Amino acid sequence: MQTHSVPGDYWNPKVETLSRKDLENLQLKRLRDTLRRAVRAPFYREVLGTEPWRRVRSLADVRHLPVTTKEDLRRAYPYGFLCVPKDQLVRLHVSSGTTGQATAVFYTHKDVTNWAELMARCLYMTGARPGDVFQNLSGYGLFTGGLGFHYGAERLGLLTIPSGAGNSKRQIQLMRDFSTTVLHIIPSYALRLMDVMAEMGVEPKRDLQLRIAYLGAEPYSQEVRRRVEDFYGVKVYNSYGLSEMNGPGVAFECVHQNGLHIWEDAYLVEVLDPHTLEPVPEGDLGELVLTTLFREGMPLIRYRTKDLTRILPQDCPCGRVHRRLDRIQGRSDDMFILKGVNIFPIQVEQVLMGIAEVGSNYRILLDRQNNVDVMTVEVEVTDKIFVEDMRHLQRIQKKITKELKSELLVTPEVRLVEPHGLPQNDGKAVRLLDRRNPYGA
Repeated sequence: MQTHSVPGDYWNPKVETLSRKDLENLQLKRLRDTLRRAVRAPFYREVLGTEPWRRVRSLADVRHLPVTTKEDLRRAYPYGFLCVPKDQLVRLHVSSGTTGQATAVFYTHKDVTNWAELMARCLYMTGARPGDVFQNLSGYGLFTGGLGFHYGAERLGLLTIPSGAGNSKRQIQLMRDFSTTVLHIIPSYALRLMDVMAEMGVEPKRDLQLRIAYLGAEPYSQEVRRRVEDFYGVKVYNSYGLSEMNGPGVAFECVHQNGLHIWEDAYLVEVLDPHTLEPVPEGDLGELVLTTLFREGMPLIRYRTKDLTRILPQDCPCGRVHRRLDRIQGRSDDMFILKGVNIFPIQVEQVLMGIAEVGSNYRILLDRQNNVDVMTVEVEVTDKIFVEDMRHLQRIQKKITKELKSELLVTPEVRLVEPHGLPQNDGKAVRLLDRRNPYGA
């Protein structure tokens, strides 16, 4: 788990170690330039009015500009946010999310190049270097995660294996054959791959050369990070991104792992109260709102990510001046209410993954029975536990129920499931099924 990166070791030292004043001056210039480009798009031409850059004389003035939402992107689909002629575009990514109408994000050649630079900066910051073998176990295609990491790894000079998602036994064989040292993988797939390795008799610390893993694309808890680190013998780094902001590479942990540095030369950061849209005090939890600062094809102004986080106020020992985000606490639209209590799925995971008898998969079911909302948590347990006697299983079930009640303040029904008994897929895990309003009532 040794890394090469040390304080003073930067991919782009000029940008990463700018003074706070110089960084903010750069942000203001790029914000004004972004507004000049944005009004070429039909959507922003209507909502921003004439020459909006003239009304922005300081970074604080950004709060007077309107926010942009995913619903805006959907209504303007496909070309309503486009700021350049189509013959200047070289890439399109489409995200449908989970609620219908797709959203489209366009890239010029310069946008793709800048994205690769940001990703190279992220990977270098964690200690990845030329000579490392990078295996990308993420989906390619319209999903931004695969190509984002791929281009960044090649820009950094890593030997890159575009293995994609799935075909677990072949993934493991590739790791063995080519001495893979660096992985990019979705958290739920990392847990699933642990089971496959165990079945094959593969012990990563003994049989593989892994030292770094990047986890992202779906929320995961510190407990999941610890499980992956302990099993694979790697250092796990948090990655944050979203397709509307390019994809991965928006924010990333350095070797100190005390928050995710968000690249402020590329993104203007706000943390707002999701109800009032007013700024929250630094260090308080709120919704992350981002403005792109050097995107050509499709700049976005004050985009509401729906992700809940906080700015960490202290300086980082690595010397980078770019502020740090706390790990994402959940999404404002992921929260569900049960018997008057606000609950985030990540709270359930934090409890489950801290219990040794729990396996790698779980699912939350919400139903309405006799006009009462009920919550069921289906939990896979380990092979050893499942073959024990019924009384032992009942003790485990009671233990899980008690710890969930302590965290959530409501009592769910807990069902124990044998290993691999829950649905699995190679993409993002489906952790929550809300069946209380099947017809959208």
